[in-house]
Amino acid sequence: MREIVLDTETTGFKPEEGHRLVEIACVELVNHVSTGERFHVYINPERDMPAEAFAVHGLGNEFLADKPVFADVAASFVEFIGDAPLVIHNAAFDMAFLNWELKIAGYPTMPKERAIDTLAMARKKFPGSPATLDALCKRFGVDNSNRTLHGGLIDAQLLADVYLELLGGRQAGLALASGPASKGGGGSSVRIDRPFREARVFAVSEEETAAHADLLKKLKNPLWLAE
Repeated sequence: MREIVLDTETTGFKPEEGHRLVEIACVELVNHVSTGERFHVYINPERDMPAEAFAVHGLGNEFLADKPVFADVAASFVEFIGDAPLVIHNAAFDMAFLNWELKIAGYPTMPKERAIDTLAMARKKFPGSPATLDALCKRFGVDNSNRTLHGGLIDAQLLADVYLELLGGRQAGLALASGPASKGGGGSSVRIDRPFREARVFAVSEEETAAHADLLKKLKNPLWLAE
């Protein structure tokens, strides 16, 4: 099972108000295990960066000036994600921006059902508790000490760890079988050959027998002597 953990950074909160994507980061999971494959781009938003957004992610006009526009990276992005489910924290926000940009670039938009929202998962699992990415990292012991600002790639990598914990633990995706299950549903059998070994005999010395007898004399109604 292939999934894509995804995070974006933007110039603001609503694309319909003229805000644009400035970063997309994707981390690939197969059977809930990170493969190391990723997609990461910075994007020229073709507009100025508001001070409020810059304070969040630190991506300014000068840094983004020579970066490609979304239309130039759209094909690579669409190819990388394929038809895999998208794991996103607060999915409605990122999906709104992605679909806005895809539509402008002439690509089909994505249904909201394609996204797995880890924010909704966390609120359902821990009702009333903080559900920010930082709060979930703290809850699950995920090291986020390098996260001084919001950043697409580091946030996607942290979210991948948090997602596995929300599913029940990092061991959830480990495949223990060495091959595919049989058509009968019972899986393949595994034969382990071990060499036969005779039972070992441990002889008790006279000194140990005497020491044991002395110990029993000091005990009141020892079980060892019960008949």
